[in-house]
Amino acid sequence: MYQEILTKCILFSDLSKEELSYALQFFSATEKFYEKGDFLNKVTAPLKSFGLVLSGTIQVYMDDIDGNQMIMANVGEGDTFGESLCFLQREAPVYICSLTDSAILWMNTDRIKNPDAHFTYRDIVLANRFTAMLANRTLAMNDRIQILSKLSIRDKLITFFSQYSNRYGSQEFEIPFDRNDMATYLGVNRSALSRELAHMREEGIIDFHKNQFQIKNIFANQ
Repeated sequence: MYQEILTKCILFSDLSKEELSYALQFFSATEKFYEKGDFLNKVTAPLKSFGLVLSGTIQVYMDDIDGNQMIMANVGEGDTFGESLCFLQREAPVYICSLTDSAILWMNTDRIKNPDAHFTYRDIVLANRFTAMLANRTLAMNDRIQILSKLSIRDKLITFFSQYSNRYGSQEFEIPFDRNDMATYLGVNRSALSRELAHMREEGIIDFHKNQFQIKNIFANQ
């Protein structure tokens, strides 16, 4: 049922049906369903498994030193979360919440961390795929750092929109945030964000309707 979703993930892309079945066994995959608003982990407890979203949307966030919420990621179908925390088995100071009804494929890295004498070539290939997934996660965090390093709301938005445009390969795209979550993700005030979006639309830089955005002239008035 979820094979098309699974093949979006670097762990399982281009695998045959038999290879996919083996990979799911290798990562001890189990499916679990959650309702909207459910929390998927216990804060500070080590994360024993990492997840792949089969349906729905998951949000990962944490509190800063002042108790303010910081959104780390919105995770949609075919994307994963918690890989590093699972592998390192360190305390997980994050909240993982189901924003919608969702189905999650939970997996662990026990076979990678504790290889035995029967560790085969295809086990090595799967371990390398997991490493590549961690590397991609690092690149994704670099995108976030680029946004947070900008001083003005407009510069944050331009960087944010440019990243989504590149991801979609189009000047038109959809973002996975409402305005409150978008402000939290960018680290800005909600009202100030709305004003800046309105200014950018008036100046012909962007157009939008709810979560649908279009870049019209990102260099206007720069």
